[in-house]
Amino acid sequence: MAKFGFIGMGNMGYAILKGLLKKYEPKDMVFSEINEERGQRVWKETGVSFVKSSEACVKEAKYLVLAVKPQYYDGVLMQIRDFVNEDHIVITIAPGIERESVKKALGGAKKIVRAMPNTPALVGEGMSGVCYEEGLYSEEEKAVIADFFGSFGKMERVEEGLMDAVGSLSGCSPAYVYMLIEAMADGGVKYGLPRAKAYEMAAQTVLGSAKMVLETGKHPGELKDMVCSPAGTTIAGVSALEEYGFRNAILKAIDASYEKTLKMREK
Repeated sequence: MAKFGFIGMGNMGYAILKGLLKKYEPKDMVFSEINEERGQRVWKETGVSFVKSSEACVKEAKYLVLAVKPQYYDGVLMQIRDFVNEDHIVITIAPGIERESVKKALGGAKKIVRAMPNTPALVGEGMSGVCYEEGLYSEEEKAVIADFFGSFGKMERVEEGLMDAVGSLSGCSPAYVYMLIEAMADGGVKYGLPRAKAYEMAAQTVLGSAKMVLETGKHPGELKDMVCSPAGTTIAGVSALEEYGFRNAILKAIDASYEKTLKMREK
């Protein structure tokens, strides 16, 4: 019997699967996928068993990752409700899906872990906000949950009321960072750098800057000030970012994603 079962193998499920494979063996996992062609492709690439139905996936794993889009959750939960038992642990990774609604759909008291990972899981640098009712789980199960999320990045336990904020921040923001890298590289190309070198330099700059925040413990504002020499080139650039609303644009993007999450729940 596999330890982890994935129902769905879209971008996020695939990213987590690839991250897990850095620590676990293919035999420890199984997945189902409605798209036969995609399922066959992932199986051939990874060696992870591909089964044809959600029910089969449930029967072959203890920890079930519901890696489908929010609009498909109701259908998937109906498919598996008669096969999920008290030994299963169900991990949800979709925005706006509350644990209580999953419990009700599955017919009562089940162990539900609500999580919001992000796509850098693909390279082992994911960030996952996670919530679950600790008293329902054995020490072994809690250790496996921590190991699962730790295998493809970092995990932070949060209250469920903050999960929408987690999704809007770490879940969505990789897209904004990629846009930043693209814009930075465009700036380099504008002044003569080859495109490939510009992307590499921009991406490494973002990576290094993020590590500075995480590893020095310094406030981002302090680190920014360390780069800004008086009357220098950097402070001129910072001034331009402020003039064109850089900070406000990021805040508005997170506002928009948060509001969209709330609307999705209403539907």
